[in-house]
Amino acid sequence: MQQRLDYQHASPEAFKAMLQLERQVHLSGLEASLLELVKSRASQLNGCAWCLDMHSKDARAQGETEQRVYLLPVWRDAPCYTERERAALAWTEAVTAIAGPHGVDDDVYGAARRHFDEKSLVDLTLAIIAINGWNRLNVAFRTPVGDYVSPHSITG
Repeated sequence: MQQRLDYQHASPEAFKAMLQLERQVHLSGLEASLLELVKSRASQLNGCAWCLDMHSKDARAQGETEQRVYLLPVWRDAPCYTERERAALAWTEAVTAIAGPHGVDDDVYGAARRHFDEKSLVDLTLAIIAINGWNRLNVAFRTPVGDYVSPHSITG
């Protein structure tokens, strides 16, 4: 696929606003490993190859196992995720597919609240909003995939 346009250069102000949103997500106090799982899962659901490439590389560079990265699409059946991660992944799926027939189900909300206090759940939701925004920019404008190098990578 050929890139349609480079949104970062076409509207630096919009790109800066997205970076500020991302900065807030990283200042939230949520675990980096949890954020990478959430960002990867939303990117899978949205078909965003660029973001999935980025967040799978970042997760691995930060110590995430290959098994957990590979099993993310089937997290419900894989025993390697904690209950907190499962609640976050279910919340991610519900918020990402919010236009579905049920919106965000009460059971999914209840599970999320058992593992996240009010502030953390708002912060988690903001992280999901941010990654969905990035997904939409990259999918809509066909950002080229594959050249991302994680700043967390060990280089020699």
